[in-house]
Amino acid sequence: MKNKLEYVWPIVGLAAVVFSIYLLSKELKGVEVGQVWQAIVDRGPLMILCAFLSTSLAYAALAWYDRIALLHVGRKLSWPIVSVVSFVAYALGHNIGVSVLSSGLVRYRAYSKMGLNVAEVAVVTAFCAFTFAYGAIFLGGIVLTGEPGMLARVFNIPVGVALGIGIVMLVLVALYQFGSIMRLKPLKIRNLVIAYPKPEIAFRQLFAAPIEIIGAAGIIYFALPDSLNPGFFVVLGMFLASFCAGLISNAPGGAGVFEISFMTIFMLVMGLDPTVDDPATRTMKAQVLAALLMFRLLYLLIPLAISCLVVLYTERSNFGGLISSIFGGKAPAIDNVTPAPVKLDPVRQDPPPHS
Repeated sequence: MKNKLEYVWPIVGLAAVVFSIYLLSKELKGVEVGQVWQAIVDRGPLMILCAFLSTSLAYAALAWYDRIALLHVGRKLSWPIVSVVSFVAYALGHNIGVSVLSSGLVRYRAYSKMGLNVAEVAVVTAFCAFTFAYGAIFLGGIVLTGEPGMLARVFNIPVGVALGIGIVMLVLVALYQFGSIMRLKPLKIRNLVIAYPKPEIAFRQLFAAPIEIIGAAGIIYFALPDSLNPGFFVVLGMFLASFCAGLISNAPGGAGVFEISFMTIFMLVMGLDPTVDDPATRTMKAQVLAALLMFRLLYLLIPLAISCLVVLYTERSNFGGLISSIFGGKAPAIDNVTPAPVKLDPVRQDPPPHS
């Protein structure tokens, strides 16, 4: 049964990608590639630079995730090492899908060489995932209490209900900090056990994930044209919901799921009819899609390419051994080769002729 379940999540992720691409193709029907490219170019170098800086902020915060998790298990590694491991783990995890598992494998490969055992790496990986979830709840609570009408428009619920959800989320965040300060017993939810970390670690969690999410959302904020930009607070809420949908789907890089979620939420929040198909709407969708492609390029694809180069460099000796084994083993070293003896036949010389 366990072996069968191993195939479930990849199948779910693949199905999510296929279905989301289908929906996205319907949503973007009539949108031309030239419109999307022009929308990217129109943002100008300054906005693209700001989007790049937002990406750097996000990945710096992701490195802080690992740093905090390592402190939680009593390990303290240098910032450069943690930054590289975290960057590669998240760059590969975000793009491969099933982020906790894929990033955990990268962490185990790196941190095991630095003395961490399997249990410690597992705790670090789970702690990083929890830090993101904790930060998402915190930011979600702030967005819903500050802008409850956004959720009300998307799901057609009363504003008071949306506000109540936001307050509950903030209360949960506060209770976690309270439990850490008071050294309460671990919280058990069926098989899930949440042990409160030290107060100084829990306090850092309160800021690490929001900084990362704010940086990632900033990419889209700076990539959106001014005429369609509803403000950072609203963009943050739309990004948070769409990004979480992509993660839950287990689709590689949230492909399709993230885009269709953001596009749908954007249309509803802006009070537009998603079914309308006129030139103005197509232009607007092209501009939003350009912002999403900018996010995918800066936050996912470029880090993926860099992380692949890092992996190839750090694992070059293993790759060399693998290639040698594939092509028949290593060639013997020159120093170990004994020259074969050379047999020289005597040369017959005839006597010189008599004159």
